[in-house]
Amino acid sequence: MKPVISSIEIENRVIVAKYQRLMVGAKVVVVEKASGRQLSETITRVASPVPVGALRIKLPDAVRPGTYFLKAFNGHGEDAAQSAEFEIG
Repeated sequence: MKPVISSIEIENRVIVAKYQRLMVGAKVVVVEKASGRQLSETITRVASPVPVGALRIKLPDAVRPGTYFLKAFNGHGEDAAQSAEFEIG
């Protein structure tokens, strides 16, 4: 079964993303939809050995309003999962 980023909540410039089947060491990054640019300052790694959980990503002040999504990569750098799009205002 494929890994999934199942829900996104944003409050006070902190993203909380729930995931399933992402393995320890997977990398999750915020991506700007319009440009496809990965925001390197938002890279977070899955640290839990349990494949179900939640990640917290603090957005730096430099992140502009727009449409974004989360993209997860496995330990080999291959695409693993992508979230639904969300707005940052």
